[in-house]
Amino acid sequence: MVIAKKTLLLKNGFTRLLSPWKLGTVFLVIIFLAPVVAITITATGDSDGLWMHLAQTVLPRYVTNTLVLMGGVGLVTLFFGVTTAWIVVRYQFPGRRVMQWALILPATIPAYLIAYTYTDFLEYAGPLQVLLRDFFGWESARDYWFPEIRSMGGAILVMGAVLYPYVYVITRTAYLLTPVSLFEVGRMNGSNMFWGVAFPLARPAIVAGLALVMMETISDFGTVEYFSIETLTLGIFNVWLGMNNLTAASQIAAFSFLFIIALVLVERVARARRRYMDTTRRSISLSPQSVSLAKGTLLTLICSIPIVVGFLIPVCVLLNFVLQGYSTSVSKEILSAASNSFFLGVVASILVVFSATFMGLVSSFDKGKIMRWLSALSSFGYAFPGTILAVGVVTAGGMVDSWIASVLMQISGISYQGWLTSGVGLIIFASVVRFQAIGYGAITAGLGRVPNNMVEASRILGQGLFQSIRKVMFPLLRLSCVTGGLLVFVDVMKELPMTLLLRPFNYETLATYVYQFAKDELLEEAALPALFIVASGIVPVILMNSALDKIRTRY
Repeated sequence: MVIAKKTLLLKNGFTRLLSPWKLGTVFLVIIFLAPVVAITITATGDSDGLWMHLAQTVLPRYVTNTLVLMGGVGLVTLFFGVTTAWIVVRYQFPGRRVMQWALILPATIPAYLIAYTYTDFLEYAGPLQVLLRDFFGWESARDYWFPEIRSMGGAILVMGAVLYPYVYVITRTAYLLTPVSLFEVGRMNGSNMFWGVAFPLARPAIVAGLALVMMETISDFGTVEYFSIETLTLGIFNVWLGMNNLTAASQIAAFSFLFIIALVLVERVARARRRYMDTTRRSISLSPQSVSLAKGTLLTLICSIPIVVGFLIPVCVLLNFVLQGYSTSVSKEILSAASNSFFLGVVASILVVFSATFMGLVSSFDKGKIMRWLSALSSFGYAFPGTILAVGVVTAGGMVDSWIASVLMQISGISYQGWLTSGVGLIIFASVVRFQAIGYGAITAGLGRVPNNMVEASRILGQGLFQSIRKVMFPLLRLSCVTGGLLVFVDVMKELPMTLLLRPFNYETLATYVYQFAKDELLEEAALPALFIVASGIVPVILMNSALDKIRTRY
């Protein structure tokens, strides 16, 4: 009898270990980590002494500039994202409904594009300095001082202006999902509504959004290259393209990977034991409070600042180019590039949401920590710049192609030419690996507010695991899925380096089409397709805001 019980326990444990849910998660993690492993293998090669030379000379400057840039962009995004999210949730003021979705609009503008537009707007011959000279009667730059936009401060401003929506969207979602009963308890105890209740409860979501911003800051190339700021990412490109040493470039990329590991650890610690649930159908969100006209005007002005800085000024600069006739007109090439960008964005966002939801559910309802850590590892592709990750994708695909060709030749003598090292599918796969962190961050933020016993209660009522997830969990995670999916869509529309390297011959997206002109300092001619990139993100922004508004009207 004892032996039979031990055998049964061992069998049940083995079955749980090899459950299709866990095996599926492990399979996805292996796929997502394959490019990262390929980069790591490349980094273990011999760089002919270049790595030691870089460590003794320029690497400390790369690290310092990267840390300063991360810290500055983080502060800007926290200020813009957290404060505006609280204002639009807490207060009823003129223009509030417009501000809710307009605050997401800067996410539609690529960081390198806003860098180009602000340089044109703020340079000596730009409209702002011309207006100042005409107004004050100044005749030359010796008569006045004007801040240099192509500097560390300028990079922090422009990058923070387009990256804060990561924090805003996730933080606003957290505020809306905070039960009003908790605010009532805080009010009874005399606590401040924001510092005493909203901010502490939304802190895990805020940290998740900030981690995404930091990852995007580390991975940026266009802005830092144009502003001549030597960061780790720019060092990767200089070593790879300038010195023709992919091994040393991969070693710098692996070194930057340590920053992402630190960010993920900070996020996990912030989420630990920061859970609360509300099972009632009444206390869903806090109703906005009416304010006086003076205070409402001030709140409108505060919310307008990031919109003007991150969206209106760049768009007006591009529109000015179009209206003055500098830009190219609509052509078959532009329409083809737009359709290609839309296709890539839709497919990649669907795959990211599906994989992130699957792994999030498995890791959330598994009692061990292994699944949670494996799911978190799948997001590490976001740590690498797009170009280096593209190399990892091609390298991993080439390894698989070589293995398939060898197996087919030995078994049946069939010659296999390989299809995993080129094509549109490779761009989609690279995009899924690159932006998995966005979908996983949004999904885990939603799962953190779902009681663990929901699935168990559904199964007690006679539903299977799959039916419980489909009928119970997916409706509860719908908002997080929409949020993560739309953020991925907008990012894929803006993605440039991976598409440049992985695209098939004569395959253009809006980002690559604009880049062909921007790299030759001809941004004026590419103003119209650049506006198409911005316009493609407006509809997802409106849909995202509608999904957030449904929280208030659902009950």
